[in-house]
Amino acid sequence: MRTVLLHTLLTIATITTSIGSCNGNLGVPCIESEKQALLIFKQDLKDPSNRLSSWVAQEDSNCCNWAGVVCHYSTGHIYELHLDNPVASISSLGGKINPSLLNLTHLTYLNLSNNNFQGTKIPGFFGSLKSLTHLDLSEASFGGMVPHQLGNLSSLSHLFLGGDGLKVENLRWISGLSRLEHLDMSGVNLSKASDHWLLVTNMLPSLVELRMVYCQLHSIPLLPIVNFTSLAILDLSRNEFSSFIPGWVFSLRNLVSLYLVGCGFQGPIPNSPHNITSLREIDLSRNFLNLTIPEWLFHYKHLTLLDLGYNYLEGPLPDGMMNMTGLKVLNLKVNQFNSTIPEWLYSFNHLESLILSFNNFRGEISSSIGKLTSIINLELKHNLLVGKMPKSLGNLCKLMVLDLSWNRFTVGRLTEIFEALSVCGSNRIRSLSMGSCNLSGQLTEQVGTFTNLSVLYLSHNSLSGPIPVSLGNLSCLVTLDISQNQFNGTLPESIGQLKMLKSLNISHNSLEGLVSEVHFTCLTTLSSFLGNGNSLMLNTSRDWTPPFQLHDLGLDSWHIGPEFPMWIQRQVQLQNLSLSSTGLSGPIPNWVWNSSLVFLDLSRNQLHGEIQCLVASQLSIIDLSSNQFNGSLPLISSNVRTLDLSNSSFSGSVTSFFCDTRNGPKQLEVLHLANNHLVGRIPDCWMNWKSLKIVNLEDNKLTGNIPSSMGYLLDLRSLHLRNNQLSGELPLSLQNCTKLLVVDLGLNKFGGSLPTWMGKSFPDLMVLNLRSNKLQGDIPYELCDLANLRILDIANNNLSGTIPRCFNRFLAMSTMTEANLTWLKDLFGIDPSVLDKLYKEYAVLIFKGIELRFSKIPFLLTSMDVSANIISGEIPEELTSLNALIALNLSNNLLTGRIPSKIGNLDQLEALDLSKNHLFGEIPASTTRMTFLGHLNLSYNNLAGRIPESGQLLTFDESSFVGNELCGPPLIKNCSASKVTPPTVDQQSGYDLFDDKWFYLSLELGFVVGFWSILGSLLVLALQKKRAGAPSFTKGLAAQTIQFKTFLSHPVIIFLVIFHSMPFERWYEDNAVMVTKGREVQYSKILTLVKSMDISANIISGEIPEELTSLIALQTLNLSNNLLTGRIPSKIGKSLSWVS
Repeated sequence: MRTVLLHTLLTIATITTSIGSCNGNLGVPCIESEKQALLIFKQDLKDPSNRLSSWVAQEDSNCCNWAGVVCHYSTGHIYELHLDNPVASISSLGGKINPSLLNLTHLTYLNLSNNNFQGTKIPGFFGSLKSLTHLDLSEASFGGMVPHQLGNLSSLSHLFLGGDGLKVENLRWISGLSRLEHLDMSGVNLSKASDHWLLVTNMLPSLVELRMVYCQLHSIPLLPIVNFTSLAILDLSRNEFSSFIPGWVFSLRNLVSLYLVGCGFQGPIPNSPHNITSLREIDLSRNFLNLTIPEWLFHYKHLTLLDLGYNYLEGPLPDGMMNMTGLKVLNLKVNQFNSTIPEWLYSFNHLESLILSFNNFRGEISSSIGKLTSIINLELKHNLLVGKMPKSLGNLCKLMVLDLSWNRFTVGRLTEIFEALSVCGSNRIRSLSMGSCNLSGQLTEQVGTFTNLSVLYLSHNSLSGPIPVSLGNLSCLVTLDISQNQFNGTLPESIGQLKMLKSLNISHNSLEGLVSEVHFTCLTTLSSFLGNGNSLMLNTSRDWTPPFQLHDLGLDSWHIGPEFPMWIQRQVQLQNLSLSSTGLSGPIPNWVWNSSLVFLDLSRNQLHGEIQCLVASQLSIIDLSSNQFNGSLPLISSNVRTLDLSNSSFSGSVTSFFCDTRNGPKQLEVLHLANNHLVGRIPDCWMNWKSLKIVNLEDNKLTGNIPSSMGYLLDLRSLHLRNNQLSGELPLSLQNCTKLLVVDLGLNKFGGSLPTWMGKSFPDLMVLNLRSNKLQGDIPYELCDLANLRILDIANNNLSGTIPRCFNRFLAMSTMTEANLTWLKDLFGIDPSVLDKLYKEYAVLIFKGIELRFSKIPFLLTSMDVSANIISGEIPEELTSLNALIALNLSNNLLTGRIPSKIGNLDQLEALDLSKNHLFGEIPASTTRMTFLGHLNLSYNNLAGRIPESGQLLTFDESSFVGNELCGPPLIKNCSASKVTPPTVDQQSGYDLFDDKWFYLSLELGFVVGFWSILGSLLVLALQKKRAGAPSFTKGLAAQTIQFKTFLSHPVIIFLVIFHSMPFERWYEDNAVMVTKGREVQYSKILTLVKSMDISANIISGEIPEELTSLIALQTLNLSNNLLTGRIPSKIGKSLSWVS
């Protein structure tokens, strides 16, 4: 499409002239001196294919008849040399360019393109060939600086210098080529000319064609005046401008073809004066253009090519485009268009190629698509198209390529598609791609009638039945992909007749039976064979040599072992090998490590032994997980990007592995060493592993602190250190790892408080698991900055305080979004399906009371677990805004108050556990809206009243409600009229002299003579030892102080630090009766919670009572300076840290 009429006519004229001249040369002898010049020129050339065999020195040999030589029809002077290579890489000329060419003084045309001069410099003497009008040195493997002497060729009209090895110091010499019409410097490094390339080319008024593709240009200089008004072809593709498209581009009135592919242009497409009436082709693909297609383009009715693919254009297709009926190619691939495919588009009867793939086009494909009678290439894959595929596709009699993959079509039968495409003859179809199109039924023998198919892609459907034998008739087939279906039976031997087949993918079906050498008889061009996920058995002789050389081989789940097949060793070009779950056993053969392999997956076998040092290996991705390897971890080379040695028996220290500095810093991105027998401290050598994105060391026996050098892992996304014996506080250096998405440090011995810096340092964090450690203190409010958090598990620690009300800022827990793999794609910048082969992200959660491992958890589940701590206060109403939560566990804490009335807003909850707290009141009626609830535990609280008798609550048994004052099904207790009313706040919380945060209890105690006179006269203590005593005394008891004063103002200070060191289950049911403010009040669970007692410096007499030993929380006791007598109780010092 890039050849415009003007260029075509010029080329045809040149060829015609050349042919005419050759014919006219038959009777005209060449000039002897010029003949000798050519013979000398030939001597320095390398001509392995003997293309210049006609160039001989015989006297009767007329050089005008030699290959590639054109002489003037009347004078006999050589004026054209056509030495370009017609068959690239096969018949290339090489060697040196002899200056004898200077004797060809009438030479006007010199073409050495597509040869291989192996980096030879372009000779400067070319600048002395004054008669040259046409010089073509493109793709000839010249190297070095382009000689500035070329600027002396003042007659030059065509200059083609394209090639990767050339560069320029500057381009100012081009300004001397005043007659230049065609300039192509594609591939030449023009980076040093970035500041002036446009200024010098603008001085060429006759320029018709300018191509500077992939020239490493960085800027487009300002152009006050446009001089090259004759320009018809402008191609500046693949440069690095990273700016807006300059306006002057659309002021070139004679412009026919504009190519600005992959230039980093951004912003909207600029406006145009609408006066470029000659414009036929526009390609602005692979930039960063946004907004939508500008209106001025709609005026160009004669436009034949419009390519805006790979940009950020959005919205519906503008209706103004309906005027562009002359289009032959329309490519809008990979944008953000989101409308239906407009009806007017189907009226473009000149359209030959329509590519709308990778957008958000929705709705059905209209039957009007049958009007596109000129269509050859139709690609609509990766959209949101629905409905049935129209039968009118059969009207597209010129159709050769059809790709409808990855849409949401209604279930359809493949046979119906084949029938529609056979209306005009099935042999016209070259490529048929319908992967993930919701197809069902069987792939029938009808497929064998599509004899010209080169690509058949039917993966990710529900096709079943046997693979048809007629596939062997598709002699042109290059790619066959029927993976991810339900095909059964055996693999037909006719597959072995596909001589052109390069890629075969039958993976993840239900195929079984034998695969023998016959299946591969004629597959001489096969380079990729993927059969993973079938139950096939490979049956070949030990000395079999396949007819192919593979690059990719995947036979996961086949019956191959116990030995490695020897024929694989003979695949010397093999780069990717996957033999997971194939029954292999024994050690890995040495040839595996010495091969050309880049990807190796031998996981889930019975391989054993030690792994040798991999420092010299070329492997980039290694998965040896779930085997029986032992010994130390193998040292690896800097080539390795992914290493999975998990679920094996590697043992010993990890120091030598992490601190190995051979071959410099490692390039490893994924490290998975979970579930081995690794011991010792994690060494402080992480500065050598700065490329790491995923680190998984869980389920080992590692000890000590997290080393501070882990802060060097600036690209770290996932950190799993779960279930080791790590301790200490989380290092401050971890806050440098700002890209973290998953942090699982559960089941260790980490202490200290929850770091306040987490909220700011991990803005993208999705999973935080600190379960079963020794963390203490309040939950910091800064944690609420983790807006993307989907899973929070801080259960089974010693955290106190209240649940922060700002938890409603966990936006990912409050917004229902479709599961997506965007973050996985960002992880490596590659497709998630590829990443899934490298590492499967997961999280371990206690879900519905069972420990489960969820893969791809950050996208499928939202969960909050703060159970088994000593958190007090009420459940914040703000939690009920987290309506995307699937699991919520607040059990085994000291929570008080009522269950929030709006808890039913959490209508996505599947598991709710509020058990073993001090919640009171009724179960809110809104719980009946929680229709997904599959696990509910409200047991052992102080709830009362009737259990709501509708919705999901009817499905739970009594274990969900025991230990309360509830009534009604499923409990045996009926709801009589006298017992429906829930208890009052006083009944639930004891005497109501306490507020939400503090309490002050002041007792006026008289001065007494003895210890028992104090306890007997003013403070009556009744240790009743009842297992079910008075209502619980809990509200507000968090790190408070009770101060007793006698009327003589002598202080008796008692500190109560409730629950900080004693879990709920260890309470005694003792209670105490106090007379205060003239009223006798009974409190349960109080004396056992006293942590400090000081009644020193009084005149208390008598013995120290044994009852003091029941104060199990008591840590300090001061009875000094009194008149006490008798023995010290034998049990009094067991829990005390200080006694006087």
